[in-house]
Amino acid sequence: MMKEKYLPIGSVVLLKGGTHKIMINGYCAVTDEMKDKTFDYRGCPYPEGILESNGVALFDINQIEEVCHVGFKNDEALDFLDKLEAITTK
Repeated sequence: MMKEKYLPIGSVVLLKGGTHKIMINGYCAVTDEMKDKTFDYRGCPYPEGILESNGVALFDINQIEEVCHVGFKNDEALDFLDKLEAITTK
C-alpha cells in the first residue's frame, strides 16, 4: 500500500491486471463521458509516451498494482503534492 495518495509526475506504475506500464503525467482528470467522476491520475504508456491524442490512461490510486519508479521529487513538487492531497481530501 502506498504511503502518500499522489505520486510525482514521471512515476511509472503497473495497474492491476495490466501488462503495460503507465507513466503519470497529470492529476485529477475527467472525461466528457464521465463528468461526475474525477480520476486520481492521468498517464501515458511507458516508454512510448503519447503517440496519438487518445493515448491517455485515466486511473485511481486503488488500481495501481506496483510502483515501478517514483518520479522526480524536490521541495516544489512535495509542496504541490501536499496541497493537492489537502484539496482533494476535503
